[in-house]
Amino acid sequence: MSFDGRLLSNVGVLAAIVESGSFARAAEALGLSPSGVSRAVGRLESSIGVRLFDRTTRSLTLTDEGRCLYEEIVPLLAGIGNAVTLTAGASTAVRGRLRVNVDYFFSRRMLAPHITKFLDRYPELSLELIAREQLGDLVADGFDVAIRFGQPPSSSLVARKLFETRIVTVAAPAYIKKHGVPETPADLVNHECIQMRNTMTGLPLEWEYKSGRKTIPAKTSGRLLVTEAGTLLSACLAGAGIARIKAGGVQELLEKGLLVELLPQFTGEKFLLYALYPSRHLPAAKVKAFIDFVSEVLDT
Repeated sequence: MSFDGRLLSNVGVLAAIVESGSFARAAEALGLSPSGVSRAVGRLESSIGVRLFDRTTRSLTLTDEGRCLYEEIVPLLAGIGNAVTLTAGASTAVRGRLRVNVDYFFSRRMLAPHITKFLDRYPELSLELIAREQLGDLVADGFDVAIRFGQPPSSSLVARKLFETRIVTVAAPAYIKKHGVPETPADLVNHECIQMRNTMTGLPLEWEYKSGRKTIPAKTSGRLLVTEAGTLLSACLAGAGIARIKAGGVQELLEKGLLVELLPQFTGEKFLLYALYPSRHLPAAKVKAFIDFVSEVLDT
């Protein structure tokens, strides 16, 4: 016998009759007519091939087969009800598992120092932070939300702008003491500049600056080439050379004097940080809570 929605509906009618004690009261509870309840029981009896109730004008009792069926279906119906309630609660309750796609720099420098606060705020939530170089396929890879720098891809993903940061040129005080301070982008050719590999081309990223509307390319070189921002920052802090990095992740280091901003009169590129998630329709509360938390952290 194949299962369909009508069978589940008829089983629900059976449970209502047993729990209310009569066809009439079950009809009232379900918003059906008494004849509709009777037809539902008839369909259920026909589909399974046994009589479920012994009925007289004065009494209503389950047959042995009916009692057996009822005892089996009650926990199942309760489970369905609990599952629906739990799922519906996802729109308001922050709980379950949240899988987040992030880039390495944002995860390490801007999110990780605050993540304990988020976990303490939502004790029923477990969080998976997956750091990747590329966004990939958010849906196919099973992510609930992504937090990424750069222009969002043209897709069905919803993009919410969270933050804007600029690129700054920095060096450690130890490097400056040894090599001096470049005054213009052209001076960088005489300095050790830590190179970052472009993941698309495999070549070092080009450095350029703006002065008003004018774009100024800078010729740079260096003996150190890295592939991710965490290594870039650690090497720069150790005095290995001059680096270009997102300001949002090094503000505290600049304030403490662990890094010094160079060429502040020449502006660099700007990067936008976006939250990306699959659907604008009814996003789960856990997704909204995480995005709101990230916005809160970035505003402090």
